[in-house]
Amino acid sequence: MLRVTKAEPWERTIITIEGKVSSDYVELIETSCHEAQSSGKQVYLLLRDVGDIDEAGRAMLRRLAAKGVQLVGKGVYTCFLVRALRPAGTQVSATSVNNPKSDSGPTEQEL
Repeated sequence: MLRVTKAEPWERTIITIEGKVSSDYVELIETSCHEAQSSGKQVYLLLRDVGDIDEAGRAMLRRLAAKGVQLVGKGVYTCFLVRALRPAGTQVSATSVNNPKSDSGPTEQEL
């Protein structure tokens, strides 16, 4: 199961993903991000309470990051995964629940 929510504070769009990121949901997530990017705002994809990501989900996250979507992870596993998926030479935002003042990007509260 997957839960997708969208918020548009100020000059950015935050799409929050909760649940399993699998091939069943790749199209939904990509469509949500592409529609949000068409508004011209910076898009953040917040991975929160994500328990499993299959290979199709990882490939989709790589594509989104390469197209300018900022990946933000919450939790140790998700932060590790987000960092591993970043395109070469780019910074990917990630935050840990235990280290909200990480210098690797904005925390969930800052989004």
